[in-house]
Amino acid sequence: MPASKKFAAVTGAGSGIGRSAAVALANAGFALALIGRRAEPLLETKEAIGLAGGDAHVFQADVADAASVEHAFSQIAKAFGRLDVLFNNAGRNAGAVRLEDYEVDFWNDVVATNLTGVFLCARAAYRLMKAQSPQGGRIINNGSISAHSPRPHTIAYTATKHAVTGITKSIALDGRAFNIACSQIDIGNAATSLTERMNRGVLQADGSMAPEARMDVTHVANAVVHMAMLPLEANILNMTIMASAMPFVGRG
Repeated sequence: MPASKKFAAVTGAGSGIGRSAAVALANAGFALALIGRRAEPLLETKEAIGLAGGDAHVFQADVADAASVEHAFSQIAKAFGRLDVLFNNAGRNAGAVRLEDYEVDFWNDVVATNLTGVFLCARAAYRLMKAQSPQGGRIINNGSISAHSPRPHTIAYTATKHAVTGITKSIALDGRAFNIACSQIDIGNAATSLTERMNRGVLQADGSMAPEARMDVTHVANAVVHMAMLPLEANILNMTIMASAMPFVGRG
């Protein structure tokens, strides 16, 4: 590959925001490492990138498992030689459950994917970016509107997304000495299979059920590309991209 080639990794690249961002990054000229638990959807993303003339490789991993993450990133280092961007996107949804009914196992499962998984992938990417020459790179964490304001009965999801903001700020600080920038993109109601329920109606803060506006996931992918393409001397520390008419700003 040419020396000027840029290399990006996307976790949760088999569907939704991850697939859309991976395709958009490939279209912008990045070679892609596609990371996820299941090979089949990753291969579908790889095929979509290949049909457009892009370059993508599949690395199967469970982001909540430290050994699995380390193995995947060691393979990425061997395949690419360096890593310029990580879109730390993998996460899981968590339906509305009242606090008094929350099971510890459910809490631990959400935390393992949405928080520990973000940490493990960021740590692996940070190590590569610090060791490579030229040194540096960019980590983009997928936060959420819930990193700012909760939906009803979503304590685990909300807690993990608030915590991702702390991870982002810590890496942005600690990475300064090594030319590693860290950003967070907080997304509201991108139109994917995970948000289909928004069309039918979701629980609101006042106890009512109401449908919510969604936006084309391509807008999110384009925003990720914009963040990824910035020179390392500049950083969008935090970006909120949302459906304009969704109930976030104001009182609903």
